[in-house]
Amino acid sequence: MFAPSREDVRRFFLTAWEALQSGHALEGNSAIAAQIVARHPEYHALLATGEAATTQAFTPEQGQTNPFLHLSLHLAVEEQLAIDQPPGIRECYFALLRRQGNEHDAQHDVLECLGEILWHAQRHAGAPDAEAYLACLRRRTGAGP
Repeated sequence: MFAPSREDVRRFFLTAWEALQSGHALEGNSAIAAQIVARHPEYHALLATGEAATTQAFTPEQGQTNPFLHLSLHLAVEEQLAIDQPPGIRECYFALLRRQGNEHDAQHDVLECLGEILWHAQRHAGAPDAEAYLACLRRRTGAGP
């Protein structure tokens, strides 16, 4: 199983963003990652620091969101939507898209649910609960309890 380090993940986003800015052709997850970064101008200055960004700490005590975690969650959601995994996520996403009116805000709703489910899984040393994830999404669409 592939288990990238924190620095590997950060370099992946840095490399994808640099390649997009340089006009290089990108494929697969690199192309998706670069587009995700493009939709987050608030992170561009950090990414412009290059290698220094790979070692920076982002702690809750600093009151900062970890930009690389945020970007990684976006990438995870893109992958989930592409294969409709867990089954039903695509339907929930399109309901959120209709409700929100734009892709980015709809994805942020999904990110909130994904983050919540991952937090619970980590806290209880278990696997993420797909049904709880979908239930969270349905609540956000207004279709569930």
